[in-house]
Amino acid sequence: MIKRSRLFGSKTRVTFSLPAHAPTGAVSVVGSFNSWTPGCHELIARRDGTRTVSVTLEPGDHRFRYLGSDGLWFDDQAADLVDDQGGVITVSTSS
Repeated sequence: MIKRSRLFGSKTRVTFSLPAHAPTGAVSVVGSFNSWTPGCHELIARRDGTRTVSVTLEPGDHRFRYLGSDGLWFDDQAADLVDDQGGVITVSTSS
């Protein structure tokens, strides 16, 4: 699941969330917004078993994927677009 929260100015907080049954071990969201750096935005476990991380993004298209600690890459079907290169989330400039 992906949730967007508009911040002051043009930025948007995007919260990436994985369900409790997602792959075990550490999972990071990596993408064009963090130079595809594993561990930079690691999802944190919540009491209900889900895992989330929030990232502040500028307007535009941002490509991303999830990377598990075992080297498993996977996509979020809640992305605005999913293709053979991963997912894309679009952050608009309008409110």
